[in-house]
Amino acid sequence: MSRVQLALNVGDLDAAIDFYSKLFKTPPAKVKPGYANFAIAEPPLKLVLIAGAGAPGSLNHLGVEVMSVAEVTDAITRLRDDGLVERVEQETTCCFAVQDKVWTADPDGAPWEVYTVLADADVMLPPDSDCCAPAGQSEMCCGPTAL
Repeated sequence: MSRVQLALNVGDLDAAIDFYSKLFKTPPAKVKPGYANFAIAEPPLKLVLIAGAGAPGSLNHLGVEVMSVAEVTDAITRLRDDGLVERVEQETTCCFAVQDKVWTADPDGAPWEVYTVLADADVMLPPDSDCCAPAGQSEMCCGPTAL
């Protein structure tokens, strides 16, 4: 079996372990001083490339694509129960798709979305959208803002 590895630098290992254990509903497989790893079976990775939205090579956002609105609703409930919901968007146009999604951020501010695609869209964002320019999130594609 092969799997993709995503390595993130964190400021507080314990806070990061707590966050990712909740986000992925699994405990770490290994914890050592200054180190932890998770062997997450689901979800597989989806890579998205966005040009002109920040410094090349920088993180735009991270996400978990699910297959249904019910799964987004379940994620909203679960993350809200854990105090992790920052923003909920329904039928929003972003990244050339109409999506339902919930946003959160890890302890270091890395933005995460759990989303499902409802339909394709012809635009990255609607012309009247300020989605990519909420306070402090100008490099995001529809990034989170506080509720």
